[in-house]
Amino acid sequence: MSLCLIPGFYGHSQESDPAWGIKFSGYVKTDIFYDTRQSGASNGLREGHFYLYPDNVLADINGNDLNANPSFHILNIQTRLRGDISGPDAFGAKTSGAIEAEFFGTSEADLNGFRLRHAYVKLDWEKISLLTGQYWHPLFTAESFPGTVSFNTGAPFIPFSRNPQIRLTRKIGQGSLSLTAYSQRDFTSPGPDGNSNKYMRNSSLPGLDLQIRVPAGKVFTGWAGIDYKKLRPELKTAANTETNASVGSMSMFANMKLKTKPLNISLMGIYAQNGSDLMMIGGYAVADTIAPGIKEKKYTNLNTGNLWIDLNTNGKKVTFGLFAGYSKNLGAKDDIEGQVYGRGTNIDHLFRISPRVTLTENRFSFAAEIESTTAAYGTTKADGTVTNTNNVSNLRILISTVYKF
Repeated sequence: MSLCLIPGFYGHSQESDPAWGIKFSGYVKTDIFYDTRQSGASNGLREGHFYLYPDNVLADINGNDLNANPSFHILNIQTRLRGDISGPDAFGAKTSGAIEAEFFGTSEADLNGFRLRHAYVKLDWEKISLLTGQYWHPLFTAESFPGTVSFNTGAPFIPFSRNPQIRLTRKIGQGSLSLTAYSQRDFTSPGPDGNSNKYMRNSSLPGLDLQIRVPAGKVFTGWAGIDYKKLRPELKTAANTETNASVGSMSMFANMKLKTKPLNISLMGIYAQNGSDLMMIGGYAVADTIAPGIKEKKYTNLNTGNLWIDLNTNGKKVTFGLFAGYSKNLGAKDDIEGQVYGRGTNIDHLFRISPRVTLTENRFSFAAEIESTTAAYGTTKADGTVTNTNNVSNLRILISTVYKF
């Protein structure tokens, strides 16, 4: 449905300026899921709804693995509301905007809370566009991402995050080049005081991303880019002296999408340093303590390699899909001698395969997905790699209903 903005919004109404308007859309979604293993105590979000990987072995006094027990849940927290805003031209550019929110909450204690997903405005000139606001992290290619039924959208194999940002895009022929400066808000890096956006804020430098988009007709589109962020984990040492110690992290990716009449194929490879804020395994660690009396720290990145592929058939009523992902712990450049900050730092590799089917009639859909995820837990060595691994697996059976409006 299409509604005009309420009178008084920035001094405009439909009668005074008919170019202003907002179109609402969204959906109501119910997720019913069964896990063969505990998978969410520390490796997922919102009671396991945003699923990452199965929990490690947890033995009781008799040697029984407590995490080998199944679980079941029903949640509606992915239910979503979006408003696409249109308006008159400004500064010689076409203007647009969007606000999107859902009931996912901002923390476990805020489950069912209404939280912001996207909030941005966009100026479009003939060759240049400028986006400001909260939107997908530039490493998440919005035109090419897995079509999973699960809310994780392929995480932790895909870089998944939304960030406040400024994105400048320049058209080059049929392709484009974009530069993005971003901060952290809901998806933050870990550190001495837990997960917080202050580590990037205190570095006095936004995250920076440069990427290129290259289409080839209507069938193929490719992306490639490089991303840099800097964290300053502490302002003072344990000896109460100011410290400027920081950790800079570089990530690189290549992504492609192939669109044919019967099938769409998306494929992505990414090398990530300190990728835990992107919902991937990895992070950073204390590599050395310089001048022990001062206790100045030196940090090193934990590096990760990720590869995923998603296939989805095209159809109006019945569609089939398959997602597969692999993530590998590549270790650290320098030996670890202190605290480790990250996600899954005791995992050598992850693997997932998840087939799905969706049945749609008008705006109502039934979807089912079987998601098999294996995590190779082990002992973290000084170089950040993991040895003496033991595989643990979980099978998630997910059924969803979606009603779009």
